[in-house]
Amino acid sequence: MGTIYIVLAVLAFLIIFTSFVTVQQGTIGVTTIFGKYNRVLFPGLNFKIPLIEKVFKRISIQNRSVELEFQAITVDQANVYFKAMLLYSVWNQEEETIKNVAFKFMDERSFMQALVRTIEGSIRGFVAIKKQSEVLGLRRDITEHVKEQIDKTLEDWGYHLQDLQMNDITFDDAIMKSMAQVVASNNLKAAAENEGQALLITKTKAAEADGNAIKIAAEAERQAAQLRGMGVALFREEVAKGMTMAAKEMQQANLDTSVILFSMWTEAIKHFAENSKGNVIFLDGSSEGMEHTMTQMMGMNKLMEQKNTK
Repeated sequence: MGTIYIVLAVLAFLIIFTSFVTVQQGTIGVTTIFGKYNRVLFPGLNFKIPLIEKVFKRISIQNRSVELEFQAITVDQANVYFKAMLLYSVWNQEEETIKNVAFKFMDERSFMQALVRTIEGSIRGFVAIKKQSEVLGLRRDITEHVKEQIDKTLEDWGYHLQDLQMNDITFDDAIMKSMAQVVASNNLKAAAENEGQALLITKTKAAEADGNAIKIAAEAERQAAQLRGMGVALFREEVAKGMTMAAKEMQQANLDTSVILFSMWTEAIKHFAENSKGNVIFLDGSSEGMEHTMTQMMGMNKLMEQKNTK
């Protein structure tokens, strides 16, 4: 009898011990009774029916990621190679969602295969209607297209696509080389245009500077000519004043004013001789020429006297 009690006690302990199950944080347990879905167990310590209720699966509700590598062909028959990072999670913690996650696929491997192939098919269908030159600028468009296309399908499976990042988009080596050549030629073109603009600006500024210099020189020449003219006019005015004063003094001394003209004539000849610097000056040195010159100078003197008288 003692042995039976011990066995019964051990069995009772085992039954009680197996009646409790712990579910880790970030996961949800799914139980079955005789192979049929029963209920959901949330994180923490849970009680289950001993012996007949079993934990069928533990489902992670945390975000999960997977890397994808696949190939697509554009409408102009260019091969495009993608490397992407897929971030997904269970849609929510509702019972129907958890049941879909637990029972839609036989195992995790089957689910991942279906998920990856669905996303690859969506991206390939999108790329197939685009040209090779457009693909590099469509990272965001590809992501939005994939999410729009497969969100409903993933929801039926109990999952939600959080993010799809296109980490790398490449082409065949020949296409990559041609792209590099196009970029290099565009850079050379831009550099040539910039150099031409810089040269044009330099030439324009130089022309403006030359024009300003010419304007300044012309203005300076104009002012110099004006000053020279004013100097000549003042000189003539002073000469006329000097001649008038000398003529008055000669008249007061009862001397012939023609002496002044003769003196001016001889001084002019002396000045020509001293400052000619090798130039040849022809003067009429005959008595007739001198008489003719004196007559002209005396006529000018009379005119000046008449003006002073008035």
